[in-house]
Amino acid sequence: MSEIASSQEWKALEESAAELEGVSVRSLFDEDPARFGRYSIEAAGLFLDFSKNKITDDVLARLLALSKKADVEGARKRMFAGEPVNVTEARAVLHPALRDFAARTYHVGGEDVSRLVRAERDALAAFCASVHSGECRGYSGKPLDTIVNIGIGGSDLGPQMVVEALRPYWIDGRHAYFVSNIDGQHLADTLEKLDPERTLFIIASKTFTTDETLTNAMSAKSWFLANGGSEAAIAKHFVALSTNERAVTAFGIDPRNMFRFWDWVGGRYSLWSSIGLSIALQTGFDHFERLLRGAHAMDEHFRAAPLRENMPVMLALTGVWNRNFLGAAAHAILPYDQHLHRLPAYLQQADMESNGKRTGVDGAPVGAATGPVIFGEPGTNGQHAFYQLLHQGTDLISADFIAPAVSQSEMAPHHEKLLANFLAQTEALMRGRTEKEASDELAREGRPEAEISRLAPHKVFPGDRPSNSILMEKLTPETLGALIALYEHKIFCQGVIWGINSFDQWGVELGKALAKSILPELASLGEEKPPATAHDASTNGLINRINAARSGAAGKHSAGRK
Repeated sequence: MSEIASSQEWKALEESAAELEGVSVRSLFDEDPARFGRYSIEAAGLFLDFSKNKITDDVLARLLALSKKADVEGARKRMFAGEPVNVTEARAVLHPALRDFAARTYHVGGEDVSRLVRAERDALAAFCASVHSGECRGYSGKPLDTIVNIGIGGSDLGPQMVVEALRPYWIDGRHAYFVSNIDGQHLADTLEKLDPERTLFIIASKTFTTDETLTNAMSAKSWFLANGGSEAAIAKHFVALSTNERAVTAFGIDPRNMFRFWDWVGGRYSLWSSIGLSIALQTGFDHFERLLRGAHAMDEHFRAAPLRENMPVMLALTGVWNRNFLGAAAHAILPYDQHLHRLPAYLQQADMESNGKRTGVDGAPVGAATGPVIFGEPGTNGQHAFYQLLHQGTDLISADFIAPAVSQSEMAPHHEKLLANFLAQTEALMRGRTEKEASDELAREGRPEAEISRLAPHKVFPGDRPSNSILMEKLTPETLGALIALYEHKIFCQGVIWGINSFDQWGVELGKALAKSILPELASLGEEKPPATAHDASTNGLINRINAARSGAAGKHSAGRK
């Protein structure tokens, strides 16, 4: 079992939580008007206010002591040094090397990988230039103005989120689509919109063996061949982001159109690599490089700033405090910018796949709760969906509110109203409303006494719902890069404190293995299959029910597609 939860530093924080029970954050603000300035940090174009968490100077000192006990500083140094901090896979974790503009060298196994990074970045830039200039065209001579990124997990969520976030930077006349789900409807719906003569398919799979990605890629290839393309033309319309040259070549992709990344780049940290090709093609390579530079600025801050002044560390420590000592089992990501509408899903994978672990790096069960459930939705949509539970539910849920002070589309009074809601929600979550305040408000509305007594309990908000506010002047490639890097480093720090490996994902393997055994037992449309018996009663029953439906569905399916 990880020793951190039995350490004196951990027990001191449990004592702090007990001492603060019954103390409201509202009262902490009343007693300390300077609280905001003391519990905020500015770095890399971002401003973090964490003063609405139930923390004090003593709590913060004890959290910093916990980070020292867990050796966050040492782990940070080992990661940047290229040591194999991904211990279960014996791999380095060096995604910061992909966006380093300080001319540093990074070594993995004695090899300087920084030169490999620069060479691959130059290859991406050259390819983008050839597509954008029209030098690289489709088989019929038409420009390749439409891209379809076929990937899953980090090979889909990262680039898709960034492309959506940087919509104001899109090159006119270019179109980008993302296909990830093995559900054929996802691909079919996308293919309906495409002109095969103008479409470039990007197949994103490190091993080029990922089942979902390869299934979609093969179907896209079949569609291309059935709609005017030839085997020879595949080389003009398909590129690969992979490390498996043999499989890429066998697919029909010219190895010169294969862009590489390395095993020290985890999937959910890969958008900075060749996986970001869709970003560069849709927005221009210069904007992709600006994204990298913004992340680099946050890397430099994380690398050098003392822990107390370090934005990723403080975000991580407030998260540990809320998760482990105040009991927040879920955490909401709430961007108040429509272009960030895919950020919650991206961070859901980044956080839950990284820190959703129950086994420590020592192989023993962890002694404390680890990663929270991550969910979210852009404001103000989320306010009309699940904020009710945030304010008055029986569970404590922490939240990050993210907003640009200036919108990319300043349509008065829209952004002012959006910002007003952004500010009001964090204040309401922190302050709450007492029953007396609710009663007084109803009285001012002229409600009769009996109605006031009846309604007031329903209008009470407990408050003390912890939140962080992250501000930027404007959502740009630089601030977006810094924001993503902020969360990457925050997740890493939390994993170090909990004593887990944030860079493997063994939890996705079991379901995949079982799916392979079930696949032969499922009937094709119109096919009869013997009853399934190899599984538990529930799984057998579901297989048999599905097969019964599919065995008689061939005619109906054909009629429905006419």
